[in-house]
Amino acid sequence: MSATPSTAACAFAAVGSTAPRLAEALAAAAAGALDGIGGHADLAVVLISAGHGEAIRPALEGLSAVLPVEALLGATAEGILVGGTEHESGPAVAVWLARLPGAEIVPFALAHERTPDGGTFVGWPVVLEQAWPEGAGVLLVADPFSFPVESFIARLADDQPAAPIVGGMASAGRRPGGNVLLVGGQSFDRGAVGVVIGGGARIRPVVSQGCRPIGRPLVVTRCEENLVLELGGRPALERLREIYATLDDADRALVRGSLHLGRVASEYQDSFAQGDFLVRNVVGADADSGAIAIGDVVRLGQTVQFHVRDAASAHADLGSLLDRAAATPRPAGALVFTCNGRGSRLFPRPDHDAALVQEKLGPIAAAGFFAQGEIGPIGQRNCLHGFTASIALVGPA
Repeated sequence: MSATPSTAACAFAAVGSTAPRLAEALAAAAAGALDGIGGHADLAVVLISAGHGEAIRPALEGLSAVLPVEALLGATAEGILVGGTEHESGPAVAVWLARLPGAEIVPFALAHERTPDGGTFVGWPVVLEQAWPEGAGVLLVADPFSFPVESFIARLADDQPAAPIVGGMASAGRRPGGNVLLVGGQSFDRGAVGVVIGGGARIRPVVSQGCRPIGRPLVVTRCEENLVLELGGRPALERLREIYATLDDADRALVRGSLHLGRVASEYQDSFAQGDFLVRNVVGADADSGAIAIGDVVRLGQTVQFHVRDAASAHADLGSLLDRAAATPRPAGALVFTCNGRGSRLFPRPDHDAALVQEKLGPIAAAGFFAQGEIGPIGQRNCLHGFTASIALVGPA
């Protein structure tokens, strides 16, 4: 259990409980968080692990009586984190509270409906159809079975191109209907929930893809759908073999088991470094044609670079990004959406991402969950990721 009140005008608290009975866990965490923040909050995020089973939905729907907060979000996940601890399995809850003076906070629940033209998103509050708060950002939790988050990202890129989106895909359910999402007192097993935050508060994204580049940037000179056929005028696989020949044994092993291709988020820069690339999995290669297949659509003329991922790279990347975040006005509240392929599945010790956030930014009121896909911007472009830690640092404007 941890509670961390903030400095300055804003205030935050994060409290967790692993009590086996959900009602007791929620009551204890809510009471501790309200006490830690001084009794009043503008925004609450409540996260419940899948270990609590069938008790989750009725407990979430009764939360508004336990947490008298105007903007209340809830979600279920495979595992959750709070403070510096990650609960990857078993029953656990986290209650995260924020007091944000002067902020404009608009909660929402969205659904995707198919239409003759393809589909539309319904449920936007009327106030957002009229105008968005100044400096607005979006916290989003979506159901992976029913909400096409990449289509939503594309829609928002047209309507609100400056708004960062940070969040994750709920991960408690193994099949459609298995996740529970909450706004206020209403629960859903499909769609997406979230809040728009602007005015006197800001969301500052930290997005760590956990990869490092190998070789050098190359331009796609021939491609088809998700196939990279040529890089710099030569077969893509031939380029990869050239890079492979320059690597040491450890990196060669990573190429064989954890190879990725990053495409730059913005071509409008003179040079590219780690963090400038949107990284996607390499899913196959064809020795006859020299083509490499990736988990994304490739465009002619894009600048790309091969990447590898391991625990050391993921640790260094997240640590470097958090160091940068600590150098600006120090945040006091954080929501962490980390891939369910990280944690003990990637790192040799438990609690890695949660503990590193505390080490670099702490003490900070942090909570989050292990996601089935993470949302956050690379450069100025919002993206859906895998194997990523996407963090929303929340604080005054």
